[in-house]
Amino acid sequence: MIYELYYWPGIQGRGEYVRLALEEAGAEYVDIALRPDGVAEMQAFLEGPDVERPPYAPPFLKAGKQLIGQTPNILLFLGGRLGLAPRDAAGRLWTHQLQLTLADFIDEIHDVHHPLGPTLYYEDQKPESKRRAGEFLASRVPKYLDYFERVLERNRAGRGWLVGGKPTYADLSLAQVVAGLEYAFPRSTPQALAGRPRIAALRARAFARPRIRRYLASKRRLPFNNDDLFRRYPELPE
Repeated sequence: MIYELYYWPGIQGRGEYVRLALEEAGAEYVDIALRPDGVAEMQAFLEGPDVERPPYAPPFLKAGKQLIGQTPNILLFLGGRLGLAPRDAAGRLWTHQLQLTLADFIDEIHDVHHPLGPTLYYEDQKPESKRRAGEFLASRVPKYLDYFERVLERNRAGRGWLVGGKPTYADLSLAQVVAGLEYAFPRSTPQALAGRPRIAALRARAFARPRIRRYLASKRRLPFNNDDLFRRYPELPE
């Protein structure tokens, strides 16, 4: 099967978590965002009158006749098919649970620069964003990272992975979140990782995997930028 991934052009965003899974598995896929008419193709599914089960927003994945939305839901679907989730039901649900927790984390990261809401520009909420960033770095980042460090510690047979003894899509997603934090908060993130060596090691191990390493070095991997989920503003705490 050749998968079709629909997302906004020019940003990694939430689509990147799906890309990393597809790349790690060596799956054949088409990144519709790279097409000149990719946005129009995407909007046809979002707003087309003939789509019986339209997604709310991108990313979404077309797999044969199925149209699957929401990043954790897409990864739940792909995990078993691509060998990026355990075979047993309990293991699949645990992996999905970790991905949902990461989705909460990602939402909080986004809200640092949009604390009053996504319909306002960052420039309209700078004071609130500065206050939110300080609270986020002092309280929320340690809470999430401590949780995932604890999960890694308790997976004693996991060889440094979150679930079982092999990498899952949740590992790739955690590595991507850490990379994004390193971009957005270049001083605070290394300090946070210094006390959480298992997460730091997972990030290095996941991004060193052969297919992921080739993807990261390719033109398919878009750079972090200030139109994306992870943003770096000089006036915010780093």
